[in-house]
Amino acid sequence: MQLQTIITRIEKAGFVARGGFKPGPADLVPDIAEGVPVQTLILVGNAGASMWKSFAKERDPGSDLLDDWTKEKLDDIAEEIGAKALYPFTQPYHPFQRWAQKAEDCHISPIGIAIHPDYGLWHAYRGALALGERIDVPRPEPRESPCLSCLDKPCLSACPVNAFQDDSYDVGACVHHLGKPDGSKCMSGGCLARHACPFGRDYVYSGEQANFLMSAFLASNRR
Repeated sequence: MQLQTIITRIEKAGFVARGGFKPGPADLVPDIAEGVPVQTLILVGNAGASMWKSFAKERDPGSDLLDDWTKEKLDDIAEEIGAKALYPFTQPYHPFQRWAQKAEDCHISPIGIAIHPDYGLWHAYRGALALGERIDVPRPEPRESPCLSCLDKPCLSACPVNAFQDDSYDVGACVHHLGKPDGSKCMSGGCLARHACPFGRDYVYSGEQANFLMSAFLASNRR
């Protein structure tokens, strides 16, 4: 299987190929089948509006579940190329942030979200394709975290309820705020801590995309 064939298929589905690597035991990548280890792991995600345009066009008005749409798309790709699809939103949960840092130049930001030198905080990992064959996935030249050059760290002070404190994220405080009238700005435009980050401004989510994601986040944490 040629790498470019896989990348083209990922992009056709509306996603972005987010690098890959040959996993070792410490990466906690499950076998494709019993006794069949993964030789190549390719991460799949979005950056900016890349995925949203496809999802918004194809979404089921009666469901609106992005995870279901993602799974349908990536399961189809996995079947086509003889891979196993893995997801960050199904159990058992996988260490996607660790995988991201091995696959490309991603770093952990002060608010705990993975930051990319180009995309800033406006990206996500939607899944991974685990293959039983070895494919050479070139890694770009290493780049340091953009946070190292950001002296003010505005992301840490932008949250109206100070949900990001002492290297932790207070989910409860965030959810409580989003459910109140005062949280309308966060709901309609997206996380203010993300917006405070000066990097990746060309990839900022649209209002529609941000509102959808914030609504889904709120609903999932109210269960």
